[in-house]
Amino acid sequence: MAQGVVAAPGAFNALCARAIAQAGFNSCYISGAATSVSAGVPDVGLLGLEHFCRVIREAFDACGLPIIADADTGFGEAEMVRRTVIEYARAGAAGLHIEDQQFPKRCGHLDGKALVPVDHMVEKVQWAARAARDLSPGSGSPPFIICARTDARGVEGFDAAVARAKAYVEAGAEMIFPEGLSTEQEFADFAIRLRQAVAPSARYYLLANMTEFGKTPIIPLSRFGAMGYHYVIYPVSMLRVAMGAVARALETLRDHGSVSPLLDQMQTRQQLYQAVDYRPGDPWPFPLQSHPIKTENRP
Repeated sequence: MAQGVVAAPGAFNALCARAIAQAGFNSCYISGAATSVSAGVPDVGLLGLEHFCRVIREAFDACGLPIIADADTGFGEAEMVRRTVIEYARAGAAGLHIEDQQFPKRCGHLDGKALVPVDHMVEKVQWAARAARDLSPGSGSPPFIICARTDARGVEGFDAAVARAKAYVEAGAEMIFPEGLSTEQEFADFAIRLRQAVAPSARYYLLANMTEFGKTPIIPLSRFGAMGYHYVIYPVSMLRVAMGAVARALETLRDHGSVSPLLDQMQTRQQLYQAVDYRPGDPWPFPLQSHPIKTENRP
């Protein structure tokens, strides 16, 4: 992020995370929405901390990339937020984001959300930031990033979103995630307004959510970078593409009684083996010796 804006496609399972690394991306993202729907449930906070940690661990072991992971509302109050930071770090995440919605939460691009009081979220951010510092006190280990997401734009208005973000930076958040912005100009204005609101010495990153079919228009990565954003997530994009293909393939199989029309759309057996670095007859390299896993990404 110090070198330029980072694109982070969403990995909905370990194989997808590995494909993201093989495609040359420098980070991947674990989405609460993708994790939830992959388990067959809606994104309303039904899954627990252990489920999310398992997905993070599998993705990290498969790709070795720095992972920012969705932690919803922190799986509880301040004490549970601290545990979440520690468990996510143990699973291999390089950072997480928590949001200021009331539980049960809603997708950030839906209406009808409700927010917790500012001081409630500030306490969560403070506990999370303290836990991140405690992970490697006095060492040169990479920091675990605490990102604070605010859903205030769609509930209390744009000015409230900026004010809440300022409070979260002052509470120790290293990254801010303004959710539900509806125009490119709002993204630009948010970056400017927050920079004006915080102390000149404040250092923080900005995360942008480039999701489809929501309140945000499609904005190119380079434009986000020009507006001052450091990390852009594509949380459900790969899942939507994959499930769109699955739905069409199932229709073809149902109607034709054969997969023959689908063969040219499939990953071949050899391509699948290559994706997981498997050569029949050879020992499978575990840990993944042939894959550039960077263990320093794990706090």
